Amino acid sequence: MSHILITGLPGVGKTTLIRKLAQRLTDYQPIGFYTEEIRVRGIRKGFQLVTLDGRQQILSHVDHHSSHRVGRYRVDVVGFERLLAELNLSHLPSRVIVIDEIGKMECLSRWFVEQMRTLLDSSRTVIATIALKGMGFIQQVKQRPDCRIVTVTVENRDSLAETLAREIGAAMRETQ
Repeated sequence: MSHILITGLPGVGKTTLIRKLAQRLTDYQPIGFYTEEIRVRGIRKGFQLVTLDGRQQILSHVDHHSSHRVGRYRVDVVGFERLLAELNLSHLPSRVIVIDEIGKMECLSRWFVEQMRTLLDSSRTVIATIALKGMGFIQQVKQRPDCRIVTVTVENRDSLAETLAREIGAAMRETQ
């Protein structure tokens, strides 16, 4: 089974899709995280990571004090790396890894980039959202022959979860 990279325009439903996939693939005990917006009175102030087992960590916030910055958001690389260490993605037995997302903020962490390389080089299936645009590691991941890029659109977003879950499930059963 190749890895699945979910991309698309901002707000099209990539995170919703990856959450639905994680729910549909619970038989394979997926591990990883997804992101949620932090909103105050309707205004986006930052992003929070939520692990599939319920832990939370702020990834970025307009009021955070950090030298790492993407746009108007200050990125908490130290907190992000602490959460990654707790998750221990490279050493847990799960065959399905869910990552939301491989993006500019996350790639500020060299440790995240190295963990992603290790996971992508392993026999596990990585299901990740990935920035539509991006250079460096983002571009390298998209060019890997073992990564299939799926573009989410308004037209296909409602049917993709079921289609991809079926494909991933079939591939998992084949490799058991």
